[in-house]
Amino acid sequence: MRKHERLLQTILRGRSDANIRFADLRALLLHLGFSERIRGSHHLFDKDGIVEILNLQSRGGQVKPYQARQARNLLLKYKLGDEN
Repeated sequence: MRKHERLLQTILRGRSDANIRFADLRALLLHLGFSERIRGSHHLFDKDGIVEILNLQSRGGQVKPYQARQARNLLLKYKLGDEN
């Protein structure tokens, strides 16, 4: 199983929201076709066909748990990653 697929499964399970590395989630979102804008410490991800903008910040190299939940909800709502 590839790294992106493992991370996607970890996020979708929802048991490790406090242990998601920022760099890994960032790489996954870029792999899924999101574009990134950086405004200070905020990394804003958007994608054509998706209304919401995902705003992530690194805290000690990790994603904040509520931001991992937002990413999971977005992935589930738009069924992203199903093609893997």
